Amino acid sequence: MNVDFLLDPNVAYIILVITSLATIMAVLSPGTGIIELFGLFLWLLTAYIIYSIPINFWALGLLLFGFILFLLSLRRIKNLVVLALSIAAIVLGSAFLFDQEGWQPAVNPFLALFVSISVAGLVWVIARKVLDADSMVPVHDLERLIGSIGVAKSTISEEGSVQVAGELWSAKSDEVIPEGSQVRVVAREGFDLKVEQV
Repeated sequence: MNVDFLLDPNVAYIILVITSLATIMAVLSPGTGIIELFGLFLWLLTAYIIYSIPINFWALGLLLFGFILFLLSLRRIKNLVVLALSIAAIVLGSAFLFDQEGWQPAVNPFLALFVSISVAGLVWVIARKVLDADSMVPVHDLERLIGSIGVAKSTISEEGSVQVAGELWSAKSDEVIPEGSQVRVVAREGFDLKVEQV
C-alpha cells in the first residue's frame, strides 16, 4: 500500500489537527474506548509522519506558545487580544511546521488559516461549555435540605418516605412519625434523610 500521499505537508497537517482534536475529545469524554482507539491509531500515524518529514522546531515552539496563549484566553474571556495573538501564532507555526528549503511555508497558508480558525472556534465553544459546567453550583445541593420542612408520605420509623423540596426521599426517624405529618430534615446520611416531626 502506497502511503506517500501522507507525507504531503498539507495532508500531514490535516492529520496532525485531527489527532489533536481526537486527543481533546478523549480527554473531555473518557471511557468510551472508541475515541481512545481512534486517537491511538492517529498518534501512530502522526509518529510516522513526524519521523518521515523533518520539522522546524521554532515553528513547533510557536505552535505550543500559541496553544498556551489560547488556554489563557479561555480563562480571560474578554481579552480578545490574547485570543488573536494565539490564533496568529498557531497559523504561523502551522504554516512553517514542516521544514523545506528556503522560507516558503510547506503548508498552504490559506489552509493553515482556515483550519486554525475553524478548530480554534470549535475548541473554544467546547472548552467554554466545560469550564462553565465546572463552575456551576449543583442544582441539588443536598446540604441545603437540612432544616427544610416536608410531609411524611408513609409512616416513618426505621424507614419511610418524605416529600421535601418537591421530591420524594427515603427517610428515617428515632421516633415513629405518622403518615401525613409535617417533618423537618435534621441530618442527611447518604441519600437518606433523618427527620423529626414538627
